[in-house]
Amino acid sequence: MKSKKIHRRDIIKILGTAGIALASAPFINKVNSIPENLDSMTSLGMKPIGTPPMHGIDPNDVSFKNSVPPRQNPGFMSPMEFLTHFDYGKIITDSDGEIKREFNLNVIPQEINIAHNLSYPAWTFNGIVPGPTLRATAGDKIKINLGNGDSHSHTLHFHGVHPADMDGVFEIIPPGGNFTYEFIAEPFGLFPYHCHVLPLSKHISKGLYGTLIIDPKKPRSKAKELVMIMNGFDMDFDGENEFYTVNGIPNYYAENPINLKLNEQIRIYLVNMTEFDLINSFHLHANMFYYYPNGTMLSPSEFTDTIMQCQGMRGIIEFKYDKPGKFLFHAHQSEFAELGWLGIFNVE
Repeated sequence: MKSKKIHRRDIIKILGTAGIALASAPFINKVNSIPENLDSMTSLGMKPIGTPPMHGIDPNDVSFKNSVPPRQNPGFMSPMEFLTHFDYGKIITDSDGEIKREFNLNVIPQEINIAHNLSYPAWTFNGIVPGPTLRATAGDKIKINLGNGDSHSHTLHFHGVHPADMDGVFEIIPPGGNFTYEFIAEPFGLFPYHCHVLPLSKHISKGLYGTLIIDPKKPRSKAKELVMIMNGFDMDFDGENEFYTVNGIPNYYAENPINLKLNEQIRIYLVNMTEFDLINSFHLHANMFYYYPNGTMLSPSEFTDTIMQCQGMRGIIEFKYDKPGKFLFHAHQSEFAELGWLGIFNVE
């Protein structure tokens, strides 16, 4: 007898007020069914680039496949730690005073925990979903060594300004290969990065995305800075998300509220990398915030409590709380909030 497909709306009925962990069981036997032949490289003239010079990284070395930035463990970084974890790279100052930042990103297939007794067979940058938050200053020379430790081909595409051969579209990196991207960090702002191998929906939805923050040369005002990447998880690979999260685990910030101080300036770097849905959103309770689309301007575009973003859109949110208490933040698509995109700020 053919099993009945469980729709994501059925999960909401299961959840009630008991928490998202109760919804795990229907998917445990499905997550290992990964579609084959996910790569499509011949369209648009894409060809594997072969194995380029190693740039000091050996993809056949175990240490390469488990090489991750400090404080990261393959397959896990708590969403609380992810909020404030910035990778500034290895800093090298040239004789003429120019700054170069060197980063190492490795594609690693990794089971990641989504909820109690529920894991997901992700494709990751450095073993985590979302990938590391890279950070530089406008004008810095950036060097990113990407190693492909997966059995599928991948690339690394950064939003922003850079040469055509550094765009991560046509330079397909085969299994065991690597490639080095070099460009000037410009302009200042907030930029997602992600794999750009076809089909994009598979490579992005399975976890190959992260964020690059390029700070203005004159630093922004002092603030408590948080990174929030909105995403979803299609657990049974039917092109529909069953769970929605910020930074990888449904309802994490509802069960583990983010502590803020009264009258503390808060700055959120918000990025939407949700696949299979046209928009995602952010709503702040009992307060208003200034919004800077893309982070490329120093003056806000609006003063609001709710914004919407299509995939790849991003912006900076700034606010303060002048009253203590517990305040919700969540997607203003109610279904997304009920499926995991919900958190609490604890203001004291």
